[in-house]
Amino acid sequence: MRNNVGAEARIAELLAVFRSKQACVFHIRHAGTAPDSSFRPDGPGYPVREDAQELPGEPVIVKHVNSAFIGTDLEDRLTIAGIRNVVIVGATTNHCVETTTRMAGNLGYDAKLVRDATWTFERTGPDGDKYDAESIHAMTLSNLSEEFAEILTTADVIARLGAR
Repeated sequence: MRNNVGAEARIAELLAVFRSKQACVFHIRHAGTAPDSSFRPDGPGYPVREDAQELPGEPVIVKHVNSAFIGTDLEDRLTIAGIRNVVIVGATTNHCVETTTRMAGNLGYDAKLVRDATWTFERTGPDGDKYDAESIHAMTLSNLSEEFAEILTTADVIARLGAR
C-alpha cells in the first residue's frame, strides 16, 4: 500500500509548468544493480511513465544508489547552469527522495521538496511493527523540514513560478 495516489499527476503538472517557463528540468532515473532489482534497466520498474517522460534536450541522469548526487554529474551540471534552487519530486519519499534532499541541503542548495508529488509505501520495521505509508511520508517530511528543505505543495511551487 502507498500514499499520494495522485502524485504522478502532480509531477506531470509541475513538468508542464517548468517547461512552459523554460525552467531547467533534470530527470533522475534509478538503475538497480542487484540481480533481483526491478529497477535494473531490463526490469519492470525502470521504464518511465509516459506523463513523466523527458523531452528532447532534457538531461537524464542515471543513478545507482539512493542519492542523485552520488556517482553522477548532477552537482557539476547544477553548478555549470548556475542553479542554486532545486525542486524535488518522485519516489520514494523515505528513500531516494529523502537521501537526495538531505544531500542537496548539505551541499548548500535551496531545496524544495514537493509533498504531494512524492510518495512511499508501507513498511515493516526491524521490530516487526507495521508502519503505514502516510505515517512514513509525514515523518520523512518532518525530518527534512527546515534543516534540509522547505516542504511545499505543487500549488505553492506553481504560484512561486508565477504560473497562476
